[in-house]
Amino acid sequence: MFDIKPIRSKQDHADAMAEVDRLLGSPLGTPEGERLDVLATLIEAYEAKSFPMDIPDLVEALKFRMEQQGLTNKDLEPMLGPRSHVSEVLSRKRGLSIAMIRKVHSGLGIPAEVLIRPSQKHIISQSASKLARKKICA
Repeated sequence: MFDIKPIRSKQDHADAMAEVDRLLGSPLGTPEGERLDVLATLIEAYEAKSFPMDIPDLVEALKFRMEQQGLTNKDLEPMLGPRSHVSEVLSRKRGLSIAMIRKVHSGLGIPAEVLIRPSQKHIISQSASKLARKKICA
């Protein structure tokens, strides 16, 4: 039987996962169900610390949702505006306004924290611009 203890290594994680596999389907309120609940909590904490997930880029999130739902650029027009706006957003040339964020969040279910974060290309571009200005002013 697996000893319940903090998960601190890949081996601890593998052992805990094997025990979870063994306990899957155990009814709540039973000793096995309680062990499963505790192990799931320990595994979740270890994975959050060891494998942090970054929030996806807003353009990648839009493209992924479009692919998932079989949407075209035209389908985004009610949320993003005319075809040119949709194209500019998807090519990272235009950010989202508050109104766009609300419509996309409501229409596609993409979390707001993903939508308010600037795209990675935009962040890199801004950093390059700041660096160029420092060199010019120096």
